[in-house]
Amino acid sequence: MPPDFSHIQPKRLPALIAAAPKAELHVHIEGTLEPELAFEIGRRNGVALPYESPESLRKAFAFTGLQSFLDVYYAAASVLRTEDDFDDLTWAYLQRAHADNVVRAEIFFDPQTHTARGVPFETVLCGMSRAITRARHELGISAALIMCFLRHLTEREAFETLERAEPFREHLLGVGLDSGERGNPPEKFANVFDRCRRLGLHAVAHAGEEGPPVSITAAIDVLGAERIDHGVRCLEDEAVVARLVRERIPLTVCPLSNVTLRVFDTLAHHNLPKLLAAGLRASVHSDDPAYFGGFVNENYRQAFASLPLTAADAYTLLRNSLESSFQNAAEQARHVDRLDALFSEKWGRD
Repeated sequence: MPPDFSHIQPKRLPALIAAAPKAELHVHIEGTLEPELAFEIGRRNGVALPYESPESLRKAFAFTGLQSFLDVYYAAASVLRTEDDFDDLTWAYLQRAHADNVVRAEIFFDPQTHTARGVPFETVLCGMSRAITRARHELGISAALIMCFLRHLTEREAFETLERAEPFREHLLGVGLDSGERGNPPEKFANVFDRCRRLGLHAVAHAGEEGPPVSITAAIDVLGAERIDHGVRCLEDEAVVARLVRERIPLTVCPLSNVTLRVFDTLAHHNLPKLLAAGLRASVHSDDPAYFGGFVNENYRQAFASLPLTAADAYTLLRNSLESSFQNAAEQARHVDRLDALFSEKWGRD
C-alpha cells in the first residue's frame, strides 16, 4: 500500500520531492556538458568552440526544435577527446545527480558522435566507466551505460559501432536509439537491435516525441524496446495508450526538454497529468540538462509549479522511476522502501 499523503502540505512538496530517492533513466551524458566545462576541456585540448565565451554559448540555447538543438549539441561535444575528458564529464554529472538524490542513473552515450571525429570507442567508454566506478565508491550512486545509435545514420554504421562495443560488453547495460526522429523510423534499425538483444542487452528507444504514436508501436514491436523515451504523443492514439498501460511499458518523460524543443508551447500545456490519469508508467527525467534549463530536481520543481500535480502524483512518478530501472528487484524494493518512509514522515509540520 502507498503511504497516506493527506499530511503533506503543498508548500512542503518541493522539498519532499528534492529529498526523495529517484532514478534518472533518460539523460544523455553529452547533454550534461555545461558551457564552463566545455570551454575548460576545449582549452586543454586546443579545440576552439564557435562561441566567444560560456555566456555566448548559453545564449545559443534558444532552440526552435530538435535539429537546432542538435547543431549546438554536436558543436559542444567536439571538445571531448581524451579518456580524462569523458571521466570529467561523467563525474560532473554524477555529482549533480547525487546532489539531486538520484540513487540510480542509466546514462545514454552516443559513441558515433565521437568515433566520427577519430576518438577511439574505448577512450569514450573507459573514461565514463572510470567515473561510474568512482561514484559508486565515493557517492554511493549506482550508474550504468546505455549505448545509443544515432538514427540519422545508417544501420550499417550502427553495426560497425556494435562491433567496436562487443569487446566491452560487460560495461554496457543496454542500447538505445536517439537523434532526429523524423524520417528515421525504428524499422531502419531492426536487424542491429535484434543482434543487441541476442547479446543480452536491454533495449530502449526514443519515440513519440517528434514522431506519431505509430513510432511507439514500432519501437516495441520491431526493436523490442522495454522502455519508451519521451512517448508523450501516445495520447493521440487510444489503442497505443491501452497497450502501454496493459504491458506496463514505462515512459521516460522530460518536461523541460519538451518545452525547449517546442513539443509543448509552455510547461503549463504539458500532458504529464493526463499521462498519469491514463494509468501510464510515466516518470520524470532531465534529457540534456545543460541545454534545457535544469537537472532532474529542477524538472520536478518546474513541473509541479506549473501543472495540477499532487503529492500522490509525486510519489507515483518517483516510484515509477525506481521500478522502471533495469536494477534487480531487490535493489528496486530497497529504494522504494526509502521512498515510502520519506513520504510517511510528517512533512506537514512547521
